[in-house]
Amino acid sequence: MNDSGVGALLEHLPVFWWEADEQSRVAEWGGGAFTDLSTAQRFLDRARQEMPDPGRRLEEEHRLVQFDDRTFRVRWASDESPDPGRTRGLAVETGAQPAGGRRYAAFAEFADLAPAAAFLRDRDGRYLWANHSYAHLYGTTPERIAGRRIEDFDTPADAAQFRALDQEILSRGKPVRHHLSYHRADGSMGQAAGHRFPVQENGQPCVAGIYVDITDHARAMDQRREAEESLKALRDHSGLPCALLSVDGRIQQAGTATAELFRTRLSDLIGRRAHTLLATTPELRPLRQAWEGLLTRRIRRAETSAVLLDAEGRRRRARLHLATVNGGAGGVAYVWAVVTQQGVAHEAQPPLTAAQIRILSLLAGGSTNGEIALTLGLSRQTVDYHLSRLRALLDAPTRPALVARAYALGILDTRVWPPHPSGL
Repeated sequence: MNDSGVGALLEHLPVFWWEADEQSRVAEWGGGAFTDLSTAQRFLDRARQEMPDPGRRLEEEHRLVQFDDRTFRVRWASDESPDPGRTRGLAVETGAQPAGGRRYAAFAEFADLAPAAAFLRDRDGRYLWANHSYAHLYGTTPERIAGRRIEDFDTPADAAQFRALDQEILSRGKPVRHHLSYHRADGSMGQAAGHRFPVQENGQPCVAGIYVDITDHARAMDQRREAEESLKALRDHSGLPCALLSVDGRIQQAGTATAELFRTRLSDLIGRRAHTLLATTPELRPLRQAWEGLLTRRIRRAETSAVLLDAEGRRRRARLHLATVNGGAGGVAYVWAVVTQQGVAHEAQPPLTAAQIRILSLLAGGSTNGEIALTLGLSRQTVDYHLSRLRALLDAPTRPALVARAYALGILDTRVWPPHPSGL
């Protein structure tokens, strides 16, 4: 080849060009397909053997030739050589495989740069091929894995496990999907999931495998399972009434304390709409506002009040803590509702007016009737009437009993001083 520029270009390509003398010995050659003259000569000898009819004109040959597990498309030059008796030709390596060629070369080409770790081993545990992801698990390159054995990379226990799996595949002759544990390069334990399957390589039974490292995923799933178990234990054994609500307000989960609070069976709560457990009182408005804020993600948690209605029709004022559980795409999947404070159950009674609740607050703070009248700008007779009416409504004959009853029913907030109405 006289054109030095073309020759230099071919040095970096999987091609082979040659000129041979009358004895079919390579006189000149080049390209990047072969690195030494002896290999180039062996290829030319093999190419000539592939000719079905030695007497046929060389320039008419254009064939696929398999050589050292590689496939070349060969073309003999049709023009006359400057030197009598010499022949010229060009061979280009191709991915196409002739009949009877390597069955799994396509697998190797596909998996070489795949994120999943893939390998090919013979029945003696020697690596024939591995992709970059597999080599990365061992901190090396595919070239340094080929030709070595399992024991060169894995601990004795892991090597014995992997050999046993290989033998199972070879004896069964069927692919197997499974999980396995192994020692990672840093000494920690890892987990992988994938397939092993039998293949034929150069007429010999071998084992191929492709795996995905699921260590981080498995660890995350374990942590989630532990969190769910801890939450379940808290839900069932803490004594706090709580429920997991869907975004449409249905009860998905609930603790035994919740069923006891509403005097019903736990199975009767699941699937029920939560608003059917609430009495129609002024507290419903701030509760609905809090619920809307949670679902629209303006807030992540809220604390509010409500009057609960049990299966026997009795009411109980309660303090609720609401918190969201995030779902996919950043939306709200559920809302946890926890009763953090509750009054005693009582029969339905006429709702108290704002003035009556204010009078109870001042009474609990130690104010006399005259001080209450002065603070609220009412007459002494009006305050006396309200207190008489409150004793009848709350079934409390004395002033101390009236204050105690107000706290027990949750009308007054036990967490603050001076006395203050709950939920206000």
